[in-house]
Amino acid sequence: MGDWSVILVQYVLPVVGAAVAGALIGLEREYRGRPAGLRTHILVCLASALLMLAAVHQMRWLSDTPADVVRIDPVRMAHGILTGIGFLCGGVIFRHGFSVHGLTTAASLWLTSALGTLYGVGFYGLAIGGTLATLVVLIVLRGVDKRLPKTSILDVAVRYRRGETFPEPAFRALAGDVGMTPSGIGHKLLQGGEMIELSTTLRGGAGTSAEALSERLCTDPRVVEFEVRPRAD
Repeated sequence: MGDWSVILVQYVLPVVGAAVAGALIGLEREYRGRPAGLRTHILVCLASALLMLAAVHQMRWLSDTPADVVRIDPVRMAHGILTGIGFLCGGVIFRHGFSVHGLTTAASLWLTSALGTLYGVGFYGLAIGGTLATLVVLIVLRGVDKRLPKTSILDVAVRYRRGETFPEPAFRALAGDVGMTPSGIGHKLLQGGEMIELSTTLRGGAGTSAEALSERLCTDPRVVEFEVRPRAD
C-alpha cells in the first residue's frame, strides 16, 4: 500500500490536477468560441505537468547514471516549457483587418502551461489558487469589464477621388460631426494618382458607432470605397 500511495501522490495527483485545471480554463474559452478551447488547454497543461514530473524525478529514469554526474534542475525545464509555449500562443493571435484577436486566449494558454508546471512539481496550493484566480479573471471580471466606461475605437481607411482640394480637412470635419477624433492620418496615392487613401484610428465616446460614420461616408460623392472596423476587445 505504501508504494501505491507514493505513486498516487507523486504521479497521479499532478496529472489529474493538471487535466482538471486545463479543462476548467478550456471550457471557458470553448464557450466563448475561441480558437484554442477545451482539448488544447488540457493538452498544454498536461504536457507541462508531465515534463516537470520527468524533470523532478530525473533520478528514477537515470538510475544507471552515477549520482554525482546527474544535475537535477527543474527550473531549466520550466523555462524551456514556458518559452516553447510562446510559439503555440503566437498561433492563436491573428490580425483581421486593423484589429488583433486572440490575445486573451494566448495569455490563457501561457498561464495554463504555468499552472501545469506547478502541478508537476507538486505545488498544489499555489496551482489550485492560480487556477481559481484565472477563472475569476476570465469569467467574473468579464462582466465587470462590460460595465466599465469605454472609448469607442474605429480603424478606418477611406479612398477619395483626387480633386482640386485635399480630402483630409473634409474627413476631419466628418469625423468631428460623429463625435470622433483621428489619432493621426496616413496618406497614400493610388491608381496612378487618381485616388487618395486616408487611414487612421478614430476615438470617441461610448455613444459613437461605426454605423454613424459609415452612413456619413456613403453620402460623400468623393468617396470611392471605405473600410470601418470597430476595434475588438
